[in-house]
Amino acid sequence: MLLNLSTGAEMRYEKVTSYLFAAEAEVMTYATSAEDGEGDGVFVVNLDNMSQHAVIEGLGNYERLVITEDGDQVAFLTDRDDYEADQPEFTVYHGAGPGWQGSAIANSQTEGIPEGWWVSDNGGVSFSDGGGRLTFGTAPRPEPEPEDEEEMLDSDRVTLDIWNWKDPYLQPMQLVRANQERNRTYTAVAHLDRGTVVQLATEDLPSVRFAPEGDQPYAVGTTPLPYRQLVSWDGTYNDFYVVDVATGERRVVAEMTRGAPAISPQGTYISWWDGAARHWMVAPMAGGDPVAASGDVPHPVWNELDDRPDLPGSYGIAGWTEDDEAFLFYDRYDVWRFEPATGETTNLTGGLGRDSGMRLRYARTGFRFGPGGGAGIEDGEALWQAFHYKTKQSGFYRGRTDRTAMPEQVIMADKSFQLRGKAEDAERWLIARQDFREYPDLWVTDGEFTDMVKLTDANPQQADYRWGTAEIAEWTSSDRTPLQGILVKPDGFDPTQKYPMMVYFYERSSDGLHSYRSPVPGGSSVSLSFYASRGYVVFVPDIPYEIGYPGESALDAVVPGVLSIVEQGYIDPDKIGVQGHSWGGYQIAYMITKTNLFAAAEAGAPVSNMTSAYGGIRWASGMSRMFQYERTQSRIGGTLWESTAEYLHNSPVFFADKIETPLLMLHNDEDGAVPWYQGIELFVAMRRLGKPVWMLNYNGQGHGLGREADRKDWGIRMQQFFDHYLMDAPAPIWMEEGVPAILKGKELGLGFRARRIS
Repeated sequence: MLLNLSTGAEMRYEKVTSYLFAAEAEVMTYATSAEDGEGDGVFVVNLDNMSQHAVIEGLGNYERLVITEDGDQVAFLTDRDDYEADQPEFTVYHGAGPGWQGSAIANSQTEGIPEGWWVSDNGGVSFSDGGGRLTFGTAPRPEPEPEDEEEMLDSDRVTLDIWNWKDPYLQPMQLVRANQERNRTYTAVAHLDRGTVVQLATEDLPSVRFAPEGDQPYAVGTTPLPYRQLVSWDGTYNDFYVVDVATGERRVVAEMTRGAPAISPQGTYISWWDGAARHWMVAPMAGGDPVAASGDVPHPVWNELDDRPDLPGSYGIAGWTEDDEAFLFYDRYDVWRFEPATGETTNLTGGLGRDSGMRLRYARTGFRFGPGGGAGIEDGEALWQAFHYKTKQSGFYRGRTDRTAMPEQVIMADKSFQLRGKAEDAERWLIARQDFREYPDLWVTDGEFTDMVKLTDANPQQADYRWGTAEIAEWTSSDRTPLQGILVKPDGFDPTQKYPMMVYFYERSSDGLHSYRSPVPGGSSVSLSFYASRGYVVFVPDIPYEIGYPGESALDAVVPGVLSIVEQGYIDPDKIGVQGHSWGGYQIAYMITKTNLFAAAEAGAPVSNMTSAYGGIRWASGMSRMFQYERTQSRIGGTLWESTAEYLHNSPVFFADKIETPLLMLHNDEDGAVPWYQGIELFVAMRRLGKPVWMLNYNGQGHGLGREADRKDWGIRMQQFFDHYLMDAPAPIWMEEGVPAILKGKELGLGFRARRIS
């Protein structure tokens, strides 16, 4: 039904399968389909006078309907012309106003479509920004299903996976991606003004992307095909090509490069991060050598805190200016501008960020496109989003994108601000504001942020509950590295009292000091606000890592941090718990083999044996786990045979006899990231040693808990576990006695046995 909101008039359209409105015109298009084929077709409606035009009609399927922003053209796929065939094929159709007569643009017989290929209904259809080109998907035509296949008894069928050392991807990874590969399509383009079709993407160059604006002459193609085996132990690499959209000819720009290339808005340049060179690279699409856009910056533009044994990542980019004149990127503190035509490099923020210990970033006021691709940045006045690394204050500064201009502070506060948008024709800004206690409601303000008006009150019930306050804690690690963390104190905190303390961590979290934390049962970890409301002090320490010694690194950071809080006198040293999940769970499992500081520990989905985990599979993706140890988070930095001692040293299961801390684990049988046998290995070792240990397996759940009922149950059990050891609460039945398998699904064991008082 189409309703005119001004007049109340209604129009009904029957058997509609899809419909679209033009973004900038009073035009609607829709497709219909019926079981008997009566009325099948694609139609266009002029909403000014409600006149209707049939683009095409006839028995068939009509899919992938698109319309240009100005409402002058539509396109779609249909098998109408071949509907009665045993293997009907789709044709790309196009219609244009004012006549709207549909015409065939491409099918398997069209010049430019590779022999043996056809138009695939798995591929999308889209107009270029300028409307002069139409892209669609093609693919090799599959073999028809044999009609008289001899039936075979199930008992005679052979089903197996064949693992071959030459396979580009491991068999599990191939199986995870099998449907994606079966449905893969390759981009072709129809030049509507010339009436030609060009195949751009091919089996050896499977991905092609276009400039976001206009009908630019070049596209960018990427292929990971030569480097697919490296995914198992190293990372993802690509070769980049510039592709001539008119001819399909290609020219290599970069080889074996990490990351993805971005195209400037007008399609003049391609940019990418080169981790090996540690620079942002820019190359002209029309031809010419790449240059290091960040080559003249006297400071690192790579992430200096990245302590993984891999090529470092960048600090990111703002993107290109709207005329492709300049490329804007970041170091840790400031914003830089590089002009490819002149080679000039400018510090737009004048070094204020570095001088002040503050991160300055371009604040986008429109969110149609993301950084690095899409609408360009306007030259002129700009708003910088600011964050102070030490105090964690955030806010905004005013500056410029076209030249160096010392930023002028608009607002800085002990809050976290998120810019949600700006009025198109007025200095009115939509802001989300939050801190540990303040829910991120929406506010509107003028350009000076002097009259912030609260628009929403989404969480009034919070006023009825105890909460807490968050502050920064500082200490030095065992190797004398200055560190920070978040310290949460409950409402009514009294420094003369003794409190239990919960420790939670995951790498570095202190920058989230002013993030709001909802007291909801999570899929894996403790809720900081929930535990604070119940009288716990909560400590969240940052952890830097030394390659080869991730477990020791956690120990060296966390234990001194905990002791520094204990020294302040308000923590009961016998009532300290620790909780973490995945990478945090591993570090907890390691730490309790080295210290008895904690009265209770929960390690969620922990790796307990790096020697067996190294050769495991991340079943959700089908990937080998080798890359994680050699290149990324697990930070060993070598193979099992090169770094055997490090793998053994960092594996808690080999030191299970040293554990004195009661341990609870959450590890589910469908964990697609950390195989659940890792939890089993540690559980059976501690059980064999007669040490208190529990493991919960929520059947069918993955790396975290997705079902709300399971989340609530887990939140209750974790609370019962820690309350028992840290608040002297009684132990529930599931801890004291367990729940026998014959009672599975009938008894949860959450209750308590009555005890006789003598």
